[in-house]
Amino acid sequence: MIHTKHIPIALIIFLSALSSCNKNFLEKPPTDAIVDANFYQTDDQVLAATALLYSKVWFDYNDKASYNLGDFRAGTAYSAYNDRGNVLFNTTGDTPENGAAWRAFFIVVGQSNLAIQNIQTYAGSAVSPSIKSFAISEARFMRALAYRFLVMNWGAVPIIENNLTLLSDTTIQRNTPESVWKFITDEMRAVALDLPDEPLRPGRITKWSAEGMLARFYLTRAGVGSGGSGNRNQVFLDSAKYYADRVISLSGASLLTNYADLFLYPYDNNAESLFSLQWAFSPGAWGTQNSTPAYLAYSGDIANGDGWGGDKGATWWMMSLYDGITTTETGMEGRTLDQRLKATFMLPGAHYPEITQSIPGGSQELVFPLTGTDVNFISIKKYVTGKAEDTDGQAASQNYGHDTYMQRLAEMYLIYAEAVLGNNAATTDATALEYFNKVHTRSGLPAFEDPLTSDVIFKERIIEFAMEGMAWYDLVSLHYYNAAKAYEILNEQDREKFFVGPDQFPNPTSWTFTKTPWVDSDTRNIDANSGNFLLPIPTAELSQAPNLRKPPVDYVKK
Repeated sequence: MIHTKHIPIALIIFLSALSSCNKNFLEKPPTDAIVDANFYQTDDQVLAATALLYSKVWFDYNDKASYNLGDFRAGTAYSAYNDRGNVLFNTTGDTPENGAAWRAFFIVVGQSNLAIQNIQTYAGSAVSPSIKSFAISEARFMRALAYRFLVMNWGAVPIIENNLTLLSDTTIQRNTPESVWKFITDEMRAVALDLPDEPLRPGRITKWSAEGMLARFYLTRAGVGSGGSGNRNQVFLDSAKYYADRVISLSGASLLTNYADLFLYPYDNNAESLFSLQWAFSPGAWGTQNSTPAYLAYSGDIANGDGWGGDKGATWWMMSLYDGITTTETGMEGRTLDQRLKATFMLPGAHYPEITQSIPGGSQELVFPLTGTDVNFISIKKYVTGKAEDTDGQAASQNYGHDTYMQRLAEMYLIYAEAVLGNNAATTDATALEYFNKVHTRSGLPAFEDPLTSDVIFKERIIEFAMEGMAWYDLVSLHYYNAAKAYEILNEQDREKFFVGPDQFPNPTSWTFTKTPWVDSDTRNIDANSGNFLLPIPTAELSQAPNLRKPPVDYVKK
């Protein structure tokens, strides 16, 4: 865990100003930011210079944009009264989370560039070569990951490796998605060679963090440039399989036995985490803490002066994916067979002994309430850890210390299975099925014995990573090589209100699900198409950087 007391105050002040401003990313960068030659004189100082690349620079993305883009646009969750642009798939250039995500990713790029340049220029003779190499690799890793988000959300984007070139180059324009993917894959391959097998300090990235990202990158890149043919590049599929298997076999990482434990405080930097954003409970500071739980917790009854997620919850489509939930002519009914459901979403009557719930006259262990008669919400549980008393005092309003997963080992098992499936209709490969079942059976479900198909693996990914900001990027990966299928999935989703009734309260054994009858049918479904699938570049950026309107060109590394 990175604590602010270990971070130079000058860096905190600079990054605080950077993340709070709303200036265009192509404006001239500050020339006086952490360039004092007296600063980078020890290993500790160099590591402190890259510490906030694990938190502060990602804050605007993690705050609300991560679930708005990663889950609301994907249809795994929705908000009934807020964030409707993303829920209804009509995100515009003025949608706040669109601008926040764009800004955050370019902050990551800009600060990574500055870290690389400053360490190369100012690192003193007392800095060990291994620490210098490690810190530069950290920055390159973060920059490559930021560009993965950028290219998947906005398509063609400008690659910037040196902020200072912007002082004299006013012609910079967007680069083609193919060349962006080549750039970030090349970067991550180089990083993987320089990072250590074990974390230098708790939470710091390793060789396996980079190789895990390479497995992810290659799986997605296999579809880039396919022209929607339905076929993916076999060489890249083989590379995805190769790296996923290396991480599974060699990293020493392991799946937690109980899925719910992934999100029980304290879970930071556990055996399954390959890379997490490192937040700190930091009262009095802003931007180094995890603020997201404030917007996800359904009520102040389980929060710390926040808890603004009362209108957020799982969509009808999301619920229909869980084993144990069956559709009928009149709705759905189900029992909680898949243990991931309770760990991700709260159904009426569900009991969470780890969270304290305020009730009239006192408190109790949380029993998710039954409210309403024709509409209620299957509220979000994942990343909601409760009050200060539930987290050893490490919680306050909009200030939580637990980390955000950016990649877990479970993804490696599913990447391997999908890479083996590749362009085939199905696979009975024994290792692929074994790896798939590592994830599937952990949820309490019986082993899957039928041939694996793309639909089976896609469903497993959606359930496994719901509310981790992953689903949208699974759809983008699919869109690269089968746009029609991506539109079909999105357009068949129901994203509106419904009622969940337990058979008894408390301690229910089953539930019935009924669509709210008075809801406008026009908002139950969206119209995803080639014109609105990618995010529009934020309006403020287009007005200040007109070169973003020019046709993209291939990136040539200088």
